[in-house]
Amino acid sequence: MLSVAIVGGLHADAREAAVERLLADVPGSVVLHHDLATAAAGTVVRTVRDATGILSAGEAPLVNDCACCALREDLVPELLRLRDAGTTRLAVVELWDSVEPKAMAEVVAAGGLTVTGVITAVDPALLLPYLGNGDDLAEGGLAAAATDQRTVADTFARQLEYATVLALVDSPEADDEDRELLAQLHPTARQVPIGGTDPTLAHAALAGFDVEAAAAAQHPACALLPADADAHGVSTFVWHRRRPFHPERLYAALEDLTCAAARSRGRFWLADKPDTLLHWDAAGGALCVESVGPWLASLPDAAWEMVPPVRRAAAALDWHPEHGDCCQHLVFTSPGLDRDGLQLLLESCLLTDAEYAAGRDAWKQLPPAFDAFLEV
Repeated sequence: MLSVAIVGGLHADAREAAVERLLADVPGSVVLHHDLATAAAGTVVRTVRDATGILSAGEAPLVNDCACCALREDLVPELLRLRDAGTTRLAVVELWDSVEPKAMAEVVAAGGLTVTGVITAVDPALLLPYLGNGDDLAEGGLAAAATDQRTVADTFARQLEYATVLALVDSPEADDEDRELLAQLHPTARQVPIGGTDPTLAHAALAGFDVEAAAAAQHPACALLPADADAHGVSTFVWHRRRPFHPERLYAALEDLTCAAARSRGRFWLADKPDTLLHWDAAGGALCVESVGPWLASLPDAAWEMVPPVRRAAAALDWHPEHGDCCQHLVFTSPGLDRDGLQLLLESCLLTDAEYAAGRDAWKQLPPAFDAFLEV
């Protein structure tokens, strides 16, 4: 059986070091890499290599002017070819810089192949600089398509948080604050050193990976968000309330809230849209807000059977007799976090007692400050 491990990350030197380590430690392993840097010329260059050098190389044409689409179309047939040849134990898919592992893991699994590991390679000393970089990927030549509007910070955050294994280079410039920030951003990840002599990284690449569970862990309705923490100058502040936000007051506070932490995420509840679950995703001073469907409390009982069990379980753990799963659950992680100031600002954006007592019909009449944000 062919095992497939995905190795990604914007820290290119760390990623390449992790890939070389896997080639050295796993007999019968090969690396597939699609270079999207050539996309401007209309093609994506694919190489397949083992520990001795390049085994094959080829080009895949762009699909709908999208380099990532070309990667998806070309990757699974190459992996199936390796599987059918029967000589490869581990296929390491080394993602190009800004490609996110979630999409690729799901493509590989949908192709009938077995993903046994998803690894993001990290240089801890570069963690905060990348997480604070609000530049568009296009500015650094890292966009995966002409329409790619992602930033360095939000792309890196998703690469980091999706993986179950973080492969770390031994960086002399990294300090306790860097290592603590990494631990608080993704407390459930297994951290594995790339250097050394033990085969820990190889074991992690072959340990197994659940694509469905990983998707659920990222979904705003049931995401496994970090817990409260405070160490080495780094804090994670978890804010949970059962009252909706006033749309205008929250909108007015967005810039201060977005810039208050290196990373913030979670789900939130707006009074003028009381049935809509909204996703909060901020990094690098930029905020993405999107609707991810209804709160379960707003669905008729008959519709619950259509909801994934993991979502129902998450809602049941957090169910309120009056509001069901409707809530504010936001998590802010950063060095030098002003917890008290952040809490005061968040509380000031909630409905007042009088506004809350007016009821849902009155809430829906409040000015819809987020309509442009949500492209309603």
